[in-house]
Amino acid sequence: MSVPAEAVGQPKKAATAAWIGSALEYYDFFIYGSAAALIFPKVFFDESDPATATLLSLATFGVAYAARPVGALFLGHVGDRVGRKKIMVFTLILMGLSTFLIGCLPTRHQVGTLAPVLLVLCRVLQGISAAGEQASANSMSLEHAPAHRRGFFTSFTLSGTQGGQLLATLVFLPVAALPEDQLLSWGWRVPFWLSVAVAVVGFVIRRKLDETPAFEQQAASEGVPKLPLVVLLREHWADVLRVIGGALIASVSTIFTVWALAYATSDAVGMSRSSMLWVGALANLVALAAIPLWATLSDRIGRRPVFLIGAAGSAVTMFLYLWAISKGNYPLTLLLGIVAFGVVYSAANGVWPSFYGEMFPTRVRLSGMAIGTQIGFAVAGFAVTFAAQIAGPDGTDWSSVALFTAALCVPPLIAALTARETHKVPTEDLGSRTHREVPRPEKVTA
Repeated sequence: MSVPAEAVGQPKKAATAAWIGSALEYYDFFIYGSAAALIFPKVFFDESDPATATLLSLATFGVAYAARPVGALFLGHVGDRVGRKKIMVFTLILMGLSTFLIGCLPTRHQVGTLAPVLLVLCRVLQGISAAGEQASANSMSLEHAPAHRRGFFTSFTLSGTQGGQLLATLVFLPVAALPEDQLLSWGWRVPFWLSVAVAVVGFVIRRKLDETPAFEQQAASEGVPKLPLVVLLREHWADVLRVIGGALIASVSTIFTVWALAYATSDAVGMSRSSMLWVGALANLVALAAIPLWATLSDRIGRRPVFLIGAAGSAVTMFLYLWAISKGNYPLTLLLGIVAFGVVYSAANGVWPSFYGEMFPTRVRLSGMAIGTQIGFAVAGFAVTFAAQIAGPDGTDWSSVALFTAALCVPPLIAALTARETHKVPTEDLGSRTHREVPRPEKVTA
């Protein structure tokens, strides 16, 4: 069977746009995490009480996750009515603008308590943007992908997310190495100002992407639902609950990225900012290779087993990682950080875009993914704040934080065990109870 060259290239084009857009978008989102752990306690909060200042700073990191469900309700509704592409462009612009404004904010010494209020407002805008970003990019990639390779192509969104986190870490390395006075006066602002370039590049890339055939066919044949949320909750509520439970696996990422960084660089442990940023950078570099490999495996053996490996394995390896930090052993911390976050966590992280997206039909896919993931991510975002409290007044009870992280891996395990296996279901049958399998792919000639 001969397929037009343009159609053959669309999956790669969609995956590339999702990768680059997500990388640029999550660069903005993750530089905030590094700043919340290393900079903001001294810039926006009361330095006379370092423990409370750190707790409040980490709480602002969680604020964006609290805003995500609200953004998901709105952006999911709009995306299932007007298409994936428009949401992808909108979220990128909003993220770039809100991140740039953070770099322009006055400090606590300049305007008092108004400074953290403005910081929280910008963080809310970041959260609303992120709410629609992954769901729209995942839907775009999944609906363009060949049915037998949906896991691989959809994983590019999460590879992009890891790429954005890697870029954020690399940008912060020279910033963190600045003298303290320069770091706290102007140095921390530079990574946020760079979001202007991020937004421009991402806008150009995403404007050139076509809308998905699945959405266009849905709109032309059956029409789009007037109230996607009503259809979603009436017909697919069980899968929404599964996605919420599964999305709690993101707690592993927030604990690794923010709390563990703050703990390792605290006076109790004493590792340097730069050395710990390198742990994150190398772990994310490994994740860039591991994610598509895990996703490809899921195209062969199924989404559920790969996701289960990531969820169960993360509960164990995060315990070992935090233990290594507590010993002040940097080589062991580096090794276990790469294993825990770069390899094991990537199994769940690489497969969830296809796993969750395949639970829903085209007409409510973006809503289902956005609402389900963002409610779960909201809990994951505040896991950092809970971890800071669980760690005790001196912030050294790492074992309680490790047990807390392991407990948050249990709902994802339950969600995966109760979900249907969908890797062989044709794209047009996703979200239904049919049992047809994807036919063997024919040789394609351009």
